[in-house]
Amino acid sequence: MDKAFDRIDATALVMDKAPSTRGHFDAATTLLHWLTVLLFLPLVASVLLLRYGEGIDRSMLLDIHRGAGAMIWCVMFTRLLWRSSFAHLPPFHATMSTAHRRVVKASEFALYALALLQPLIGLLMTMLRGKPFTLILWQVPALLPRNFELSEFFHPIHETLGYALFGLIGLHAASALVHHYILRDDILTAMLPRLRRRSL
Repeated sequence: MDKAFDRIDATALVMDKAPSTRGHFDAATTLLHWLTVLLFLPLVASVLLLRYGEGIDRSMLLDIHRGAGAMIWCVMFTRLLWRSSFAHLPPFHATMSTAHRRVVKASEFALYALALLQPLIGLLMTMLRGKPFTLILWQVPALLPRNFELSEFFHPIHETLGYALFGLIGLHAASALVHHYILRDDILTAMLPRLRRRSL
């Protein structure tokens, strides 16, 4: 019995010494995060206009969609390289359970996986149409023979994964807002630029 209480006391001591605040991400991680957020705005807007807009140049919207997707891929790839090498990742709150931490990590890597996979599927769909296309400032020639059936095969996959990606982004944003306004911790401010953090 005494040993059991000793273990409880030791656990409490560790929890007391564990960080009660998240701390701050490094400047490069913060910059890449908010750059990704900004790039998703034209990506989502182009999707909505392609689906619901009328009288708008679809070719222009597709160029915007492809360009935003390509830039997101580059930024996310850079983020992943930085994260696995030089990034400063602040520790989780001491109050977070192991299960909670695993969910957070799983959702983070799911975001990376989807954000890196989606543009590649979209690029493959475009290339399989066998026509030149614009990618940001580059006029890409036809690189593959036309295979419209295979291109259309990938379309519902691209669309479904897109919904999954937007859903994860929505949950990610909602979770940050819940932590900030309801739980009153520093999860959100950990990823804000330093000048903004000082004013909160």
